[in-house]
Amino acid sequence: MTRIVTVGAAQLGPIQRAHSRKEVVARLLSLLEQGARHGCDLVVFPELALTTFFPRWFFESQAEIDTFYEAQMPGPETQVLFDTARKLKVGFYLGYAELTQEDGRTRRFNTSILVDQTGVIVGKYRKVHLPGHAEHEPWRQFQHLEKRYFETGNLGFPVFRAFGGIIGMAVCNDRRWPETYRVMGLQGVEMILIGYNTPVHNPPAPEHDNLSHFHNELVMQSGAYQNGTWVIGVGKGGREEGVDQIGNSIIVAPSGEIVGACSTLGDELAIARCDLDLTLSYKNSVFNFAKHREPHAYGMIVERKGAIISV
Repeated sequence: MTRIVTVGAAQLGPIQRAHSRKEVVARLLSLLEQGARHGCDLVVFPELALTTFFPRWFFESQAEIDTFYEAQMPGPETQVLFDTARKLKVGFYLGYAELTQEDGRTRRFNTSILVDQTGVIVGKYRKVHLPGHAEHEPWRQFQHLEKRYFETGNLGFPVFRAFGGIIGMAVCNDRRWPETYRVMGLQGVEMILIGYNTPVHNPPAPEHDNLSHFHNELVMQSGAYQNGTWVIGVGKGGREEGVDQIGNSIIVAPSGEIVGACSTLGDELAIARCDLDLTLSYKNSVFNFAKHREPHAYGMIVERKGAIISV
């Protein structure tokens, strides 16, 4: 008996600073409703899906920064997403900026949640691999201040039993790091959901610009194959506040093959019927971890943070 999860990769076009939460949520609802009409069990939205990608600006006012965060989830402006998911019986992954009170202080994370078909949050993840920089760097065409506006995620890489399988989450830059997939792979993950906001232009390394689509697909295809898992990668596309974003949302099978993709840079839904049992031929053969992994040889991965090169 197969375990089919029909997934919609719900790419978003640009979200400008002038767009209100209400406007953005209306776009998300439209994609959720499209997913329901096409038989989706799960719809995956991008990273920071409720606002423009605010880390591209340096703000001095904390009050101004905090307008981009959600202090509640669901909150007054997002409750309708949960109500609609329950009514339509379609779950979703949503990325957003989280403002919370923990350990007696205010904390801010780049967060994603997994909501099931009853409209209940069944999983939360906080981004671990924060890219960019923490200090004001006005020489850049645009900045990338995630290290200033977010703390490193403190939940690890958990997996969740939902949608009849084992589901994991990651956010944007996490997808570039093999450890992301492997930690979830060691927990038997069968589907990893990843939202992102990736610019075409990389100010510190513009020589990579023409490879942005290639690299985006490469990391998710290799992560899927090497861990015998489905990977759903969903981005924002188009020109947002003067910054071109790649879009390039894809659905990757455990074979590493792309089986679904968005073809525009706007709001779009790519759909695939994902059989979770297709993971088994990889998990039970070439990537049978229990049989073939040799952890005693991998100590340096956790003992050393970066390369140590002596001249």
